[in-house]
Amino acid sequence: MSIIRILSDRVANQIAAGEVIERPAAVIKELVENALDAGATKVEIEFRHGGCSYLRVEDNGCGMTKDEALLALERHATSKIVETADLDRLAFFGFRGEALPSIASISRFELKTRPASRTAGTEILISGSKLLHVCECGLAPGTRIVVRHLFHVVPARQKFLKTDSTEAAYIVQTVRLYALACPHAAFTLIEDGRMLFKSPACSTLVERVGEIFGRQFVEKMLDLHAEENGLRLSGLVGKPGVNRAARHEMITFVNQRPVDSRTLSYALIESYATSIPKGRYPIAVLFFQLDSAAVDVNVHPAKREVRFRNERQVREFVIKKVLQKLRATGPTMSVTSPLLNPLPGASAPLPFSLQAAPDVPLLSLPNWALPRISVPWPQAVASSFSALPTEEFSLIAGGSDVLGDFPLSDNGWRFLGTVHGGYAIFESPGGVVVLDRRAVHERIWFEQLQKQFTKREVASQRLLSPVLVELDSITSAVLLERLKFLAAHGIEVGEFGRNSFRIEAVPLWLDQDAVEVFLRDVLALARDGRLDEKNLHLADDELARLAAQKGVRLPATLNEAEALSLVARLFACQQPHVSPGGRPTYFELEQSDLSRRFQRA
Repeated sequence: MSIIRILSDRVANQIAAGEVIERPAAVIKELVENALDAGATKVEIEFRHGGCSYLRVEDNGCGMTKDEALLALERHATSKIVETADLDRLAFFGFRGEALPSIASISRFELKTRPASRTAGTEILISGSKLLHVCECGLAPGTRIVVRHLFHVVPARQKFLKTDSTEAAYIVQTVRLYALACPHAAFTLIEDGRMLFKSPACSTLVERVGEIFGRQFVEKMLDLHAEENGLRLSGLVGKPGVNRAARHEMITFVNQRPVDSRTLSYALIESYATSIPKGRYPIAVLFFQLDSAAVDVNVHPAKREVRFRNERQVREFVIKKVLQKLRATGPTMSVTSPLLNPLPGASAPLPFSLQAAPDVPLLSLPNWALPRISVPWPQAVASSFSALPTEEFSLIAGGSDVLGDFPLSDNGWRFLGTVHGGYAIFESPGGVVVLDRRAVHERIWFEQLQKQFTKREVASQRLLSPVLVELDSITSAVLLERLKFLAAHGIEVGEFGRNSFRIEAVPLWLDQDAVEVFLRDVLALARDGRLDEKNLHLADDELARLAAQKGVRLPATLNEAEALSLVARLFACQQPHVSPGGRPTYFELEQSDLSRRFQRA
């Protein structure tokens, strides 16, 4: 028979730590929140070895007396709330009173604190919930917390941590979020004795964003300020056309608190529905403010999720204000940077503009609808790229001169014409076939890249002018871990300072103007766990699929020879019936289906 008993404080704290403290970055988050809640205007963070061996957070906040410091290490001890109704009036980051005891239960924890009214401070040392000593110490007004040997009490948790560089990237990302949330406070971040960044107090959000993410990031943003019916929206949103492959650069705050809100995220995505291609995501640093009683922040112990009382009102307000800002920038958007390189000897595609009529979306044309290249390959140029099979030239070019050299299809299909640009119609012995030209090109290009990657025969070219790229800390860590993988696929990247890189070489099929976008897309796949080097075959497939989906350019017209050659090329593929993304490449209406539709028995 089981015996019911009350858990000891030590066990209860370690269980709570499993919810609150997932990784070293979570410790930094909780301690920085406490520092800001204490009114700190200077916060210094230091860590070593990804935060597992050493973490320090020091601030110039109000500090605590000896009794207050000891009480703060008890579960559910907080100065933020007294009763349930206080949750509707929250003006602080923290309120649960679980962070400090949870951290102290799974580490060697040192707390030094002193209020301005006292001449001496208090030092408390705890190891795995066991109080070692309490004594006076010298300290400037404020609080200093040092956490050593994190998770040494629960070693199983250490197995779930990533590499030191990845954990360090999460810490940097966390500090940056709170630096954005509180531009009035100065932040200093130190890793292994090296200063990563030192940001003084900033008067504007633009200054803080520029210091944290770089000037390149700010140049792509629009300033946004809007208020209506007690709702206020401010911050920076990306210009029309600026997009990413993942949501990592959609940063949202609710009442100054960094949050992951589905309502705000989907409102942003919907606002850009006609400004960026489908499947891409905008960039934004948005601050949304409303009455504290209208939002619930007590959803999860980590406090990263929130719920709004009126989700529909919030969503409509954000969409309306972001759309107004985007439309105010003007209806013309320049589309440049084709992903695939023009043929050597051929003139590069010229940028073009899409002029939006009052009732026409900004992007009413295909994502990569660029002028057709029909210049034939000079013999001397073609021979210099003999490493690539001839059939790959035709796909890159998208022209008829080389495509026509491929044996024509002899399956009995007769080309009838094209409809709506992207579809080819054929008469077959059994009925009518509709072929999706884009899906077909994606399948062909995907399998050609697969062959290149498998043989490790990716021809690349060095750039005369390296392309500079600034990334956030987590993406930088992901890139550093995959430099060899990228180099094996023709993309050579070198470090150029903290979180800055130079792209020095690219595959022959990748245009220099598009290399930054392509690299960011690749890293987004890696961050989402879809580009695992431990399974090289799957990683190659994901990279080839990305290149195929983003790089196909369809010729404006298609003649019979090109159409039949395209069909022959499709059925030479291993999986001709679907695109790399799983869409069908063609379908057939049988003659019996046509007779039935026209009621012909």
